[in-house]
Amino acid sequence: MNPFFEELGDEFVTVAHERGAEIEKPTLDPELSDELLLFASIVAHSRERKFAPLACYLAGVAAAQIDQASVLELVRAVRKRVQPPEESA
Repeated sequence: MNPFFEELGDEFVTVAHERGAEIEKPTLDPELSDELLLFASIVAHSRERKFAPLACYLAGVAAAQIDQASVLELVRAVRKRVQPPEESA
């Protein structure tokens, strides 16, 4: 996705290995990344701001339980449910 997340993925692999676990390098799909950022923004503005990272973690926990092809649609559907309706001008 970008150098920061490439390096962060490497760090997860390294630290897991140091603790005796072998994991695949986590990656972020650009479209899913955009959806997660939008989801976090909506949560931060509709609830306490501090809940945004935890909401994204919860999305990850849910995503781990389904096939990866469905993750984007899962996050998008939940985001639409928690997003407040647009206010009329």
